[in-house]
Amino acid sequence: MPNVFFTSDTHFGHESIIRLCERPFESVEAMNEALIDNWNAKISKKDIVFHLGDFSMGTDTPPSVFAKRLNGTIHLIEGNHDQKTIRDHADCFASIHQMKTISVERQKIFLCHYPMREWDHAWRGTWHLFGHVHGRLDSQEHSKSLDVGVDSHGYKPLAFEELQAIMAERQNFPQFAAENSIEP
Repeated sequence: MPNVFFTSDTHFGHESIIRLCERPFESVEAMNEALIDNWNAKISKKDIVFHLGDFSMGTDTPPSVFAKRLNGTIHLIEGNHDQKTIRDHADCFASIHQMKTISVERQKIFLCHYPMREWDHAWRGTWHLFGHVHGRLDSQEHSKSLDVGVDSHGYKPLAFEELQAIMAERQNFPQFAAENSIEP
């Protein structure tokens, strides 16, 4: 059975992201290679990856060049810098969505590039994974939401099992508790 991984905001080929996010790389080439190496060290060819947006940007190198070097089947959740990627290189990805709710080992997970304060079925324990903020949004430890962007996690994707450990330490917002629901 394939393992499931999550990541966001790789920004392959985006030289300015090194300065903007204070990434510890000497060059965009070094960043690209580190991201690819970190990805492939965790993910096998049979695994599934949900990339929560901003796959690549600001480069003449087509996204397919990066995607072909990455292990796993990649599903893209559209980020604010993915319009050209989607228009010209949609075939790099198994699927493309603006938002999507998935289920992994019976755990519902709401995926969106952008962070949300509330999401469908949060009160029932649905997790929310996002990117976009490059580690600049304080973690809501009292919420089952998490920035899965590379800037927050050592420039590596997160495995579902890693997320389980993180989310096990978190509570739902009290107003989201099932006993406070207005739904039957």
